[in-house]
Amino acid sequence: MELQKTFIFLKDLEKNNSLEWMKSHREQYLEAKNEFALFIQDLIHRIAKFDPSVACLRAEDLTYRLNKDTRFSKNKTPYHTAFRAHISTAGKKPIPAGYYICISPSASFLGGGVFATQFPQATTLVRDYILQNAEEFQRIINTHEFAANFSIEGDKLKNVPRGYDKEHPLSEYMKHKSWDIEYHVSYQQLLENDISFIAQKFQLMKPFNDFLNEALKEFTLPRPQR
Repeated sequence: MELQKTFIFLKDLEKNNSLEWMKSHREQYLEAKNEFALFIQDLIHRIAKFDPSVACLRAEDLTYRLNKDTRFSKNKTPYHTAFRAHISTAGKKPIPAGYYICISPSASFLGGGVFATQFPQATTLVRDYILQNAEEFQRIINTHEFAANFSIEGDKLKNVPRGYDKEHPLSEYMKHKSWDIEYHVSYQQLLENDISFIAQKFQLMKPFNDFLNEALKEFTLPRPQR
């Protein structure tokens, strides 16, 4: 995969995370940014073969900014040291579930599922849908391909929330406030494999994403306050 400029830039940024350094290395940043955009656009094309909903998406609409919001953070370095994108019909918004990719020299990964911690209504919808469609949910997560590649992560409560059966076979998933899956990829994997390697992992995520999106089809993200 053509990501050499991306990795070199991010490694340099990790060592020199400052406004001054970024200003003096803007050309290097733009080269890396453009390389990543081409990579994402190619990935969109590959994903569209099994998920046509993403076919007309543009990489520039799906890529997160490097700039960090440091107002409430102890770490005041101004930039993320990773290029990130969420390939979804809603762009960078967390719902509906899409195909998330984070490219970093230290910890690159592919992600799917829903991180809905900040939306209690979405959390309830997913919990209830899992219980109402327990056999389908178990069939998806227990397939060899899914179980060999992913485990369901995400923020969880210590106990099964009130109103849900503690003895239910899927009670552990009722503790979740988000249901996300990750596949970690090394620097060497990204550089040595064809981009189809990533598309194949995302294809394995699709049934899980589809299940969650069906659960959330009536959910509307709240409008940002002005």
